[in-house]
Amino acid sequence: VQLQASGGGLVQAGGSLRLSCAASGRYVMGWFRQAPGKEREFVAGISRSGITADYGDSVKGRYTISRDNAKNTVYLQMNSLKPEDTAVYYCAAGEGLLVTKTDYDYWGQGTQVTVSS
Repeated sequence: VQLQASGGGLVQAGGSLRLSCAASGRYVMGWFRQAPGKEREFVAGISRSGITADYGDSVKGRYTISRDNAKNTVYLQMNSLKPEDTAVYYCAAGEGLLVTKTDYDYWGQGTQVTVSS
């Protein structure tokens, strides 16, 4: 399974970014992030159909995960960004049937998101 994430960059606090991740098939998809010195954190996940989504507590109400199954691509729209959102963001794919915070089988390379104050 190949996962190709893109869309990271530098943005000011309060700004927005959209990450994309192209997959080589249809899976349960998720986004995680890891800041320096911190553990990897679940950000968002979405079902294969795109109907069901789940979010980490720190991003609820600010981030939106979506997918375009015709393109096998998942998106992460990040609004109202804060300096504490700075991290390397990873997309992941799972073979399971349900949205999950933990059960992912394949990982893409990370994309850096930096939010300046």
